[in-house]
Amino acid sequence: MKIICVGRNYLEHAHEMRAQVPELPMFFCKPDTALLRNNQPFFYPDFSSEIHYEVEVVIKICKLGKSVSEKFASNYYNQVGLGIDFTARDIQRNCKEKGMPWEISKAFDGSAAISPFLPLETIPNLNSMNFRLDINGKMVQTGNTSEMIFRFDTIVSYISQFITLRTGDLIFTGTPAGVGPVFINDLLEAYLNDKKMLRFRIK
Repeated sequence: MKIICVGRNYLEHAHEMRAQVPELPMFFCKPDTALLRNNQPFFYPDFSSEIHYEVEVVIKICKLGKSVSEKFASNYYNQVGLGIDFTARDIQRNCKEKGMPWEISKAFDGSAAISPFLPLETIPNLNSMNFRLDINGKMVQTGNTSEMIFRFDTIVSYISQFITLRTGDLIFTGTPAGVGPVFINDLLEAYLNDKKMLRFRIK
């Protein structure tokens, strides 16, 4: 399985990162070793001193797809959950300054915390889902999928033009504004439409 992550898919997040708003979906990949499941703790890596959280809605691919038309894209995912895209911001910044690829700052072990998934039929409106992240009981990020620059179907169709999608692949669909650092002993709790989906600590 693959983990595909869409970047800069919320306008205010692009602005807070002082980054250009994309005209087409931009994405990168994480290996399956990045997955952090079952509310296991995230262990702060020793190679970074600036790990940031990014809460995101995640869709799960349910069948093989290549060059999928946007009008049929909704047939290719059937579950939704939440994820935390952990980013070594200091390493990413250094890579960008040198014009180097920055997957090293995104793809490290444990950098993709993932919740259980919900069937789409349990979601009243996929394109208007509220989600948020609390740290130590304080809300630090909140968003609604209606604010995405590129909707789910657009994302699935676009990615499939370049990469064949397979059953079980996960697509992180972008983070809203409010990203920031985590620290050892922080408690992270993520909610989708007020349903708690994630609860784990930084160790």
